Amino acid sequence: MRHRKAGRKFGRTADHRQAMTRNQVTALLRHGRITTTEAKAKELRRWVERVITTAKPGDVQAHRQVALYVNDREASRRLFTTYLERYRDRQGGYTRIYRTEQRHGDAAPMAIIELID
Repeated sequence: MRHRKAGRKFGRTADHRQAMTRNQVTALLRHGRITTTEAKAKELRRWVERVITTAKPGDVQAHRQVALYVNDREASRRLFTTYLERYRDRQGGYTRIYRTEQRHGDAAPMAIIELID
């Protein structure tokens, strides 16, 4: 039984999962919308919401904590300027997931995850 075991493993090692998560968080913050599998989008939502909430104070500690998950200076700058102004009064729910058609190669359910306006 998997009681109280949060998170998906995706058949990858812990280091690979961590790198994949950081890259997807960075890509979503840079582009505002990405296409990925439905399971990865649902898992990514947890991390992006946590990063945006962590960034809300806007102080030095927030910048350091966000730097653990955001690999790109442009994406970090966009988070602390554009997105924090947009989500200043919002208490969570910064992302939206749309289901799209299945992937042609392996029929994996695909989804678009985006930051809401």
